[in-house]
Amino acid sequence: MAALTYNDIDPRKKAFIFELDDVLYPAKDYYYQIYYLFANLLEYTELNSAARTTELMINTYNEKGEGKVFDEIAARLNIDEKYRKNLEIMLLTSRLPLKLLLYKNMLSFMQEVVLDRKKLFIVTNGAAQQQLNKLRQIEWHGLEPYLTCYFTEESVPKPEPDVLHLLMKEHNLERRDLIMIEGSETDRLCAEACGIDYVNVSEIIN
Repeated sequence: MAALTYNDIDPRKKAFIFELDDVLYPAKDYYYQIYYLFANLLEYTELNSAARTTELMINTYNEKGEGKVFDEIAARLNIDEKYRKNLEIMLLTSRLPLKLLLYKNMLSFMQEVVLDRKKLFIVTNGAAQQQLNKLRQIEWHGLEPYLTCYFTEESVPKPEPDVLHLLMKEHNLERRDLIMIEGSETDRLCAEACGIDYVNVSEIIN
């Protein structure tokens, strides 16, 4: 089945809303690089093997989720609890070795939106500082001036629709003008609560 393109979308839509992680780019690309940096810090301070630590952190992320990573390495590699804060700070602020790359089809989709003089919004859950750090390290290919970002931490997180109501008010948009490119049940519930159309990201990037 062919990927959905911008031309497949109702031309009456005026604005497109995206989550960040796993919608615009693969979230793992951010976390893997942070784990690499953290593992190298531990190798320098505690003489732990950076390669082994990185591998364990990545495997734990994939199998148990981001929230379990430090607990796992603390237990398995006898890492001191004092380093938890280091990892937390790195997850919020670290400069990555490599730029984060948008999904190829998503980049094309967003470029088409801009060429058609429609609006691009990013509405993202999670810690605002961390999400901003990710945004700053994505290779946008010149899309930056056309992006407007809302951090739900500053109002009410999705699936509550408060942030979408704020967006519509601030940009003079109606429900019928919007479409959300969603990547989770949270996004779908938010779109439904607000009464706006949505499309799953897999239809575009696959």
